[in-house]
Amino acid sequence: MREISATLHLMKVTVRFFASHREATGKPSYVAQPPDGATAADVLQLACREFPKLAALAPSSAFAVNRAQVPPSTVLRDGDELALLPPMAGG
Repeated sequence: MREISATLHLMKVTVRFFASHREATGKPSYVAQPPDGATAADVLQLACREFPKLAALAPSSAFAVNRAQVPPSTVLRDGDELALLPPMAGG
C-alpha cells in the first residue's frame, strides 16, 4: 500500500445547508475535509459525492463564506464556514 504524502493537508470546513439543499441532504450541516487550496465549488462537489441528491441543485447554488457571499472560485481556509445557498426568487 502506498503512503499518502506528508505534504497533503486536509482542512475542516463546516458546510451549512438551507431550504432545498437541506431537504436534499436531510441535514443542516456537515464537516467536509478538502485539501488545502480547495475552492467553494470544490467543496460543493465533495458534498455532492456525500449527498447525491444535492447534485441536481449544484448548478444553481450560490456560496457564502463566513457569512459573506462569494464566487465559486473562492479559496477556502481551515475552519471556514461555507453556506450553500439555493437560488432566490423575487426581485
